[in-house]
Amino acid sequence: MCPQPNVASHRVAGVPPSGIRRFFDIAATMEDVISLGIGEPDFVTPEPILRAGIEALERGETSYTSNAGLIELRSALSDHLNRLYGVSYDPASEILVSVGVSEALYLALTAIINPGDEVIVPQPCFVSYAPEVVFAGGVPVIVPTTVENGFQATTEAIAAAITPRTKALLIGYPSNPTGAVMGRQSLTDVAALAERHDLIVISDEIYDRLVYGVEHVCFPSLPGMRERTILLQGFSKAYAMTGWRVGYVAAPAELLTLMYRVHQYTIMSAPTVAQYAALAAIQVGEPHVQEMASEYDRRRRLIVNGLNELGLTCFEPRGAFYAFPAVAVSGMDDNTFAERLLEEERVAVVPGSAFGAAGSGYVRCSYATAYEKIEEALERLERFVRRHG
Repeated sequence: MCPQPNVASHRVAGVPPSGIRRFFDIAATMEDVISLGIGEPDFVTPEPILRAGIEALERGETSYTSNAGLIELRSALSDHLNRLYGVSYDPASEILVSVGVSEALYLALTAIINPGDEVIVPQPCFVSYAPEVVFAGGVPVIVPTTVENGFQATTEAIAAAITPRTKALLIGYPSNPTGAVMGRQSLTDVAALAERHDLIVISDEIYDRLVYGVEHVCFPSLPGMRERTILLQGFSKAYAMTGWRVGYVAAPAELLTLMYRVHQYTIMSAPTVAQYAALAAIQVGEPHVQEMASEYDRRRRLIVNGLNELGLTCFEPRGAFYAFPAVAVSGMDDNTFAERLLEEERVAVVPGSAFGAAGSGYVRCSYATAYEKIEEALERLERFVRRHG
């Protein structure tokens, strides 16, 4: 018997399904599809990291770890953040190992949001941001960004969205889906605004190691920001470890204590074998990160130049592994463009509107796929645009 309508949580029932998955599901039923849709590295996890996971299994490391994660991993993460960005966290009380950044986001919002609290969310952004605010009982307040300002959240737009109910600002740079990176001065301006209005900043920096010719600025490293920032991080993107499901959150002890409580009751601990693999990633993975980032940069230049030559105007992404071209030249909206491109040329992209209304008129193209496949996808796109442009 189907549940009656009044059984469902209104919060959950009111959130639509992910706009990304529909195109993946359709593509999975078709042959000869080149996917520029999925935001997942096409690299296998580097061998030393794989080996560390295998050896952990062989040693019988199959029990729970402490709720917060292996202390060896938390200590390595503390050193890692201090070495890269000069920001220091106590591994015993200010770092928690999570099941990917997705759980870290859930923990952060659940720990700080009371019913009706508002969270400012610049869009386009990762599809989970606004729904997770809703699931936590909060109200997402959307701040659109535009290509004219490089898809960066401006202090003017953020300030205009602040009300007495505003609790937090949720940002993610380098950005999924746009590839935008916010510079130091822009982030410093946002930091000053957060301090002025006593906001918590949740900063998703999962793509921090994938930047091209620019600096990544770790938000809690900015003056005065460590004490009001919840830093979300993980291993999926830079280390090609999506399936291992391991991430982490770093925050002041008083905030982390609340997240720890939610994690403790909900998850127990992140996968043990994945934690040992993550430890190896921090210890010996840097050459592999650099090698993969260099290859992403090569693909980035190919796809951005190719899209612009086709009239699919694309600003230069400086981080992550996404291009975000406008599709106006086709005369179609982004959903129609993605559907017909998949149907006619077997190329999968994601409509920009899946990432919020500010993404309408664009599509997300991932260049986390082989160089040769991107070349073929551009040839198919050229045929498509000639027919419809």
